[in-house]
Amino acid sequence: MSNFVPKPFNDLSKIALKKAETVVCWGKTLIVAPHPDDESLGCGGAIALLRKHNLEVGVLTMSDGTLSHPNSKKFPPEKLRDIRESEMIAALEILGVSSDKVKFLRLGDRRVPGENATDFTAAVETIKDFLAADQPETIVVPWRRDPHPDHRATWQIFSAANDLFDVKFRILEYPIWLWEMAETKDLPRENEIEIWRLDVSETIEKKQRAIHAHLSQTTDLIDDDPNGFRLSPEVLAHFAAPFEIYLEEIK
Repeated sequence: MSNFVPKPFNDLSKIALKKAETVVCWGKTLIVAPHPDDESLGCGGAIALLRKHNLEVGVLTMSDGTLSHPNSKKFPPEKLRDIRESEMIAALEILGVSSDKVKFLRLGDRRVPGENATDFTAAVETIKDFLAADQPETIVVPWRRDPHPDHRATWQIFSAANDLFDVKFRILEYPIWLWEMAETKDLPRENEIEIWRLDVSETIEKKQRAIHAHLSQTTDLIDDDPNGFRLSPEVLAHFAAPFEIYLEEIK
């Protein structure tokens, strides 16, 4: 696997793909998920490794995830929100994170405010206060140009909040939809970031169990919305590798 480059990165021959340092260097870590399941897909292996080393991990979820099955009568928005949150708690327990370390902002699905939204400043202030109280050493957020509006908005909020501190937090970024939906404009640019590969072979089994704990997203649990979302085998295959990809801005 040492020469593997994810499909969206294939044309970035000038950007080095480096082997990541151990997660021990991350210290106390905050994982930020735009929706319940992003934490397991993008960071499940790292979370389990962090907990294996007894490092504190908190998880903050931005949106309520209620647009995955918008036409379900069995699971109206409030019920769908609750089941997705319970699935996330179950997934994180597999990875070693207790429920008291999991926070839900419950912003609207596909309505996490981006930098041009009227409520963007309020969201930034909320996150600034959260970070000031939590004081993580490392924050892990979605890739800044991941092809989903909530993912991009999440990065924008945390980037703007980080800029309000005299001493900046370390921020790592993880891809989710780059695998399937990336256009050239979404990809990392030369001299913009470093791409890190984190070996998660020893925790991949836990990661897979955590992913599949999100039953509403991986099975036909919700069967009354023919247009409902489900993670396909092709998408899930991207997150079955014995490593995870993280990106860090070049300072």
